[in-house]
Amino acid sequence: MMFLADFHIHSKYSYATSKTMDLQALATWGQLKGLTVMGTGDFTHPVWRKELHEQLIPAEQGLFLLKDSLQHKVDEQVVASCKGLQRFLLTAEVSTIFRRNGRCYKTHSILFAPSLHVAEKISTKLATIGNIAYDGRPTLSLDVTDLLKIVLDISPECMLIPAHIFTPHFGLIGAKSGFDSFLECFGDMSEYVYAFEKGLSANFAMCSMLSQLDRYAILSNSDAHSVQNLGREANVFDTDLSYDAIIQALQKNDGKGLIAGIEFFPEMGKYYGSGHRSCNFYASPQDSMQNQSCLVCHKTITLGVAHRLTQLADRTEQNAMQHVRRSYAIAPLQEIIAWSLGVQSGSKKVQTLYQLMLASIGNEFYILLDASFDMIAPVSSLHIAQSIIAMRDKNVIIQPGYDGVYGSLNFLP
Repeated sequence: MMFLADFHIHSKYSYATSKTMDLQALATWGQLKGLTVMGTGDFTHPVWRKELHEQLIPAEQGLFLLKDSLQHKVDEQVVASCKGLQRFLLTAEVSTIFRRNGRCYKTHSILFAPSLHVAEKISTKLATIGNIAYDGRPTLSLDVTDLLKIVLDISPECMLIPAHIFTPHFGLIGAKSGFDSFLECFGDMSEYVYAFEKGLSANFAMCSMLSQLDRYAILSNSDAHSVQNLGREANVFDTDLSYDAIIQALQKNDGKGLIAGIEFFPEMGKYYGSGHRSCNFYASPQDSMQNQSCLVCHKTITLGVAHRLTQLADRTEQNAMQHVRRSYAIAPLQEIIAWSLGVQSGSKKVQTLYQLMLASIGNEFYILLDASFDMIAPVSSLHIAQSIIAMRDKNVIIQPGYDGVYGSLNFLP
């Protein structure tokens, strides 16, 4: 079956995450967005893991759904046009900070676990290394290769996926504290890494400029800290609905299981460009390759994803296009509505129209990717319908993001 999945999310127990990020909210908004499979996020956190034990029941192999009493409450909140199958897969993100060969490295990794028993064993082991109760995304003084060994020793069915690999501060091959290659990082353990997450500030075309990445499956995930941001990136699978089928699709990486990615426009990502947000200073990759100081205050700028790609790429943009994976670029529907109305995305006007469009047309992914102009315009406006079509055709103008500031999007008719 074909389905959409978003594996990298956070619970209400993660730092700087909405307190509404509980399982019922995730199950509700997962359907509104059009996601079939979502990561649980944060299974290492003891309180969240307790909630996973109490509120989830096994579904298909390695997947979970809400208990009937909770699912009933969710069903009451989801409009008929958005109702759909919704499952959870056990995931967590771990931050590792370590020294190797006299240098400090900082990486984020996503963990997949096939069962609550395995998630419990991983958490018990990591608790002997550092404080896993302080944050849903724990920070450990642990070499990422040792983390990989730990999870695979506990269960070979687990998977470690380097997260947002190009971002400057915690990306595996990021500019500030990363390696230059997966092989440099993992050495002989490289063969046990099958996939990576590209992050919001990179797209599939950018990834294809590095031949070293060809062997890996590329995941697009939201890294959502609020329910509204679920599915701002997602993955398109065509497999049986099970943990094993998802893992096998990533391991085979033949385009038949994981068939496409749905991605943010990378320029909208908050680390796409280089710069210094305190001075509102932005530097293009060409400029940052020549000068890495802020022209306002002369402090060192944060080097973004586009800069790092320029450093590491071994293919031209033209040659890279022969290797690009299938993908679709989107902008969140609430942001499109807000831009068209000239208001903030959190405003009551945007929320009212957003819910009306979902109720009248279908889930958000259907509206963004498939619904016709004639279906969208009568429910929203001519301007909003034109903007969605412009987005699909990539007729957009983007003020790039940099140094933790998201980019801004305008649509061309």
